Amino acid sequence: MIKLRVLLSLIAFCLAALPAAAETVLSKVMTEVSASTLVQGADAFGTPRDDVAVAPVLKGGETIGWAFVTSDFVGTTGYSGKPIHTMVAVDKDARIIGVLLVKHSEPIVLIGIPDSKMKAMVAGYVGLDLVDEAESGGTAHDVDIISGATVTVMVIDDSIVRSGLKVARALGLGGLRPEEKASGPAFEIDPEATAPQDWMAMEGDGTLRRLSLDAGQVNGAFAALEDQRAAERPLTVPTETTFIEMQTALVSVPAIGKAILGEAEYANLTGWLQPGEHAIVIVGRGLYSFKGSGYVRGGIFDRIVLIQGDVSVRFRDRMHKRLMAVAAAGAPDFAETDIFKIPADVGFDPTQPFRIQLLVQREVGAIEKLFTTFDLGYQLPQSYLRPVAVASAAAPSAAEATAAQDESAAQAELWKKIWLGSKTEIAILAAMLFVLTAVFFFQTWATRNARVFFWFRIAYLSVTLVFLGWYANAQLSVVNLMALFGALVSGFSWQAFLLDPLTFILWFSLAAALLFWGRGAYCGWLCPFGALQELLNRVAKALHIPQWTLPWGLHERLWPIKYMIFLGLFGVSLMSIEQAEHLAEVEPFKTAIILKFVRAWPFVAYVAALLIAGLFVERFYCRYLCPLGAALAIPARLRMFDWLKRYHECGHPCQTCANECPVQAIHPTGEINPNECVNCLHCQVLYQSDAKCPVVIRKVKRRETVAASPLRDLGHHPNSPKPQTSN
Repeated sequence: MIKLRVLLSLIAFCLAALPAAAETVLSKVMTEVSASTLVQGADAFGTPRDDVAVAPVLKGGETIGWAFVTSDFVGTTGYSGKPIHTMVAVDKDARIIGVLLVKHSEPIVLIGIPDSKMKAMVAGYVGLDLVDEAESGGTAHDVDIISGATVTVMVIDDSIVRSGLKVARALGLGGLRPEEKASGPAFEIDPEATAPQDWMAMEGDGTLRRLSLDAGQVNGAFAALEDQRAAERPLTVPTETTFIEMQTALVSVPAIGKAILGEAEYANLTGWLQPGEHAIVIVGRGLYSFKGSGYVRGGIFDRIVLIQGDVSVRFRDRMHKRLMAVAAAGAPDFAETDIFKIPADVGFDPTQPFRIQLLVQREVGAIEKLFTTFDLGYQLPQSYLRPVAVASAAAPSAAEATAAQDESAAQAELWKKIWLGSKTEIAILAAMLFVLTAVFFFQTWATRNARVFFWFRIAYLSVTLVFLGWYANAQLSVVNLMALFGALVSGFSWQAFLLDPLTFILWFSLAAALLFWGRGAYCGWLCPFGALQELLNRVAKALHIPQWTLPWGLHERLWPIKYMIFLGLFGVSLMSIEQAEHLAEVEPFKTAIILKFVRAWPFVAYVAALLIAGLFVERFYCRYLCPLGAALAIPARLRMFDWLKRYHECGHPCQTCANECPVQAIHPTGEINPNECVNCLHCQVLYQSDAKCPVVIRKVKRRETVAASPLRDLGHHPNSPKPQTSN
């Protein structure tokens, strides 16, 4: 069944990408949006074209641009798992002249981000030059990230740029070459071609291409930057000193590979490459390394990127092999010799020109750097190519299949780009999860010293609030669960969930934690709003604000409220996920954590009321209102282990733990309710306390009594034989 859903989703994506679709999103949007709203001064839309899903934008009867909707050309979905429909207009020079966010289902935008911010963000794309984007591989502009909506903004950016390039190429705007899907490339690699065996000869005929920079050139490039701090820290070596000499060649071409690598190494290369993959060799020497150390720390070579048209390839450690020696005669000595693989699904064409962009950095502060780039251009010489025949009639279907593969690869590239850009945050979260797991596994040792554990918990909750919450916006929500259920019903796709790395990791770790410890692993330690409540309550206690303990009967009857809220939201989501997302405003997370209280006053007043209640009743919201906590409590019964230690005397008659439990999760009879426990481990601190636990106090007194006995002082045990005396 899952395979069938995936197949249907793929078919839907393919059909959405077809420019001549019978019914397009554009045809619907044109009836709802006026041309003047999209492009200032426009009069109307013209009749949509039959071959491409675009419509003329008219002013005084003349065409001033072309309008399209991104979802007609790319299948990138937002965090909700649904497309974000953005209407865009481009002029004859391939410049964007209008952008309008038409429709989306992104929860954070629907109920969190002000509409004015989103309008200002998309309006920033007016003036974007798609020709520059084609030449830079889509990296010629800066993305205006909105706090709390990073994933949504990156999805919108990706869809605008990629669909804009498709339209510009299809219409030949700005001189961009239309894609010729039916005819295929004009040339292909000639497997019978031969290459020079001498290094200098390969440099002479273009088999090898070189980028050579000296210290003076690099100093001049940094001096030309707007930030003058770069010019104030020039290289102090002589200006003619070689900064870097870098050369490259396309070694997946048989003749070139054998000449540079040698027969044996080329055979290894062909075994490493999969069908459709290509490889380049890059060699370098001088003061600067083209590899850097980023691939050691994060697995990515952050100083080089291959760019061909609107295709860009960043190399990772798994796409890299060291070349031990160059086989070509007369090759200079290089400090670095490396081979890089170009994946088959990125759309790279070895017969077309490409360039290696080198990123050069200069430190201007303790932790601050400035950057500039240099290009090493490459064009495979004509001697390695041969013309190909015109494609057969079956070519269109093959082209369509390739387009579908390219679309899937582009979507995968987007979430990979987001993950690579979040390496630091992912590392910090991984460290937090590791520490928390260690505390749970070694809880007896961790809770031995009450004071140390108290301050450890305060520090951990502070990191949760500041880093996970206010900085990274990694606050889980019942909306995530409703989106997951909706995806399972309508057709599951990993892409929508991989777009937010920290949220994905938290959900994955939470699923594992539910089997071991229940919901408390998240609710008690990793929930930013829960941390905010507890930290504020600690301040309240320090200020001697009275703490209210509700009668057990009332407390037990208030528990079900959060379960009823969750079931109500879940029921509404079955009919309308959008309506359920609006009702999920019962969660204060977006106001307090994502938007940091910068919101309309009713929302802020609601959150303030909850936090004020929490000053008197610790974790008031968690106990009685949180639908996410209720949802997580349902599978809490599935946990495989019971880690919290108890004495037989707990509850019979001792009530110390029950009275001191921060969320009243311990019954008067001594049992811990796993549905309400937040795993704060305070009961485990009391379990070892020689000041509060009667059982431990009795054990200590017994030891002290034994230690203080007279026979003990003489070094004899009461049951030991009496010493013999001599006459």
